[in-house]
Amino acid sequence: MGGSHVTEKLDWLPAADHLELLAPPVGKALVEGAKVAAIDPTDADTEAFCARYGEPLDESANCVVVAGKRGGVVKYAACLVLATTRADINGLVRRHLDVRKVSFAPLDEVVEITGMAYGGVTPLGLPADWPVLIDAAVAASAEVVIGSGLRESKIRIPGATLAALPTAEVLDGLGQAR
Repeated sequence: MGGSHVTEKLDWLPAADHLELLAPPVGKALVEGAKVAAIDPTDADTEAFCARYGEPLDESANCVVVAGKRGGVVKYAACLVLATTRADINGLVRRHLDVRKVSFAPLDEVVEITGMAYGGVTPLGLPADWPVLIDAAVAASAEVVIGSGLRESKIRIPGATLAALPTAEVLDGLGQAR
């Protein structure tokens, strides 16, 4: 549509009152202060979402799941970084998880294990043995937009709330400039 695209306004609602907009594991792990908004699932990917709804990229966070191996044991972790950055998977994450090699976890495994949709994976409701590695810039954000476990909605939540999740670990330098 080349420049003439008009952004749509989102209706942010208390997430606890709208569990139908959340994947079941996300609804069970809901934290206070989370708001949810329905979106067009074709615009769930962060850049398309921000363009359509006028949300700043630096107020949106991407969650990627990685898998690393050491001694035949697979370790999963979720990495949450601002959408203006990429996660330092092969450096900081690999060293932090103490694994030889780390890569993006296979999509079908992530969807099956988490009960969340591809493109909607979020740090809320992940398996209890998965660390959630959060970039310090996300933790310091007043609010960020993250996935809801579904492609048809997004969650807005304070960065400090994410940093307080039971398995959260805030790491300086996790998010690297693109």
